[in-house]
Amino acid sequence: MFEAQVYVRRREALRAALAERGVKDGLVVLVGNGESPMNYLDNAYPFRQDSSFLYFVGLAQPGLAASIDLGSGKARLYGEDPSMSEIVWSGPRPTAAELASLSGIAETRKRAELASDASSAGRLLYLPSYRAETRAELAELSGRAYAAVDAGASLELIRAAIALREIKAEEEIAELERAVAVTVEMHKAALVTSRAGMRESDIVARVTQVALASGGALSFPVIGTTKGATLHIHSYGRTLASGGLFLLDAGAEAPSGYAGDLTTTFPIGKRFDERQRAMYDIVLSAHAAACAALAPGVDFLEVHLASARAIAAGLKELGLLKGEVEEAVAAGAHALFYPHGIGHMIGLDVHDMECYGEDHVGYEGRARSEQFGLASLRLAKPLKSGMVHSVEPGLYFIPELIAQWKAEGRHARFIAYDKLASWLDAGGVRNEEDWLVTPSGARRLGPAFDKSPAAIESHRA
Repeated sequence: MFEAQVYVRRREALRAALAERGVKDGLVVLVGNGESPMNYLDNAYPFRQDSSFLYFVGLAQPGLAASIDLGSGKARLYGEDPSMSEIVWSGPRPTAAELASLSGIAETRKRAELASDASSAGRLLYLPSYRAETRAELAELSGRAYAAVDAGASLELIRAAIALREIKAEEEIAELERAVAVTVEMHKAALVTSRAGMRESDIVARVTQVALASGGALSFPVIGTTKGATLHIHSYGRTLASGGLFLLDAGAEAPSGYAGDLTTTFPIGKRFDERQRAMYDIVLSAHAAACAALAPGVDFLEVHLASARAIAAGLKELGLLKGEVEEAVAAGAHALFYPHGIGHMIGLDVHDMECYGEDHVGYEGRARSEQFGLASLRLAKPLKSGMVHSVEPGLYFIPELIAQWKAEGRHARFIAYDKLASWLDAGGVRNEEDWLVTPSGARRLGPAFDKSPAAIESHRA
């Protein structure tokens, strides 16, 4: 965690941001995560603290909660001192008071006392929950029915937290750089390790090893697959075959909780074949077009559309799209091959703050498109200096989707369905990097990682 004053400043900034929104009294409650059992209480998943709790409190121990009194500015930490049984089984750990001091909090209370403090507060403010046990506790604290808890989350608190967390401070950027540096090493390890005859699980194991050896963890379950046309696939039982492609979408999480997220697609053999190279070049051109558009004040929607036009132009050169590129993109014809958005914000969550609600985080009240593909864009609002986000265009040939669109005659004016039969087994290509918006433009995070075809083939050789 950072120095205590970092968390003190963040809590003060939250209080000020709420005051600007007309909320000057009440009690903000931040409920930390507890252990999550796999199949019985003492066999738990690896612990991961709630990201909002990490941001405002910084403590990565289970079983904690905190409150901020908006009137006085006083913060409290709720937790228990370790019992002798816990010390015997798990070793010594800090007392609640010692933990509180690390976060710049002067007062501690027993965990059970949070309920009485919440009941005596004139107004209780909390963020949306994503865990059933947290929702159940918030139901008890707020007096709401379990099913009504998320609807009772404070919109003012959500907006204030987003405004603070979306702009990364220097210490956060340093941690993001650290996470991306490990992520680059994960991807390079996959590039030099992968061979025909291996299983996908062999490659996933190797990149996981790199992440864990760094002292951190994975920032999300690895996507490591020979079936790149499936956007999110988490089974690893297939065998790598020469002539195919391998798509790795994987990231490291630094010990601080900050995330990296990269995608690399490479040939399982030593070189791309002609068709694979054409797909790869189109995706690189889309990536370059998107990155060239990054700057403060630019709508991320426009960044996405710049990548979409590059995808469409490349497909037209291959004879798979026809007509005017601008018209095809406006109609959404390109989304048959590019059905997702160009990226998402990154921070303490690999999809930063999406637990607050994607429309709150990425749209700020703007209307969301209902057009296929464009509807999946997670971030569409204007960029600001200090934002960190991914840039990840892709090109996919999804046989089931192609068959459906062809049967419906969808966008037949733009899609050359008669030429797609020979491309149905082409798979998918995605390229992803993490970018920081700067006052004058944007810069890529992490060490240099050449994704040119020649560089990829050099690794493979």
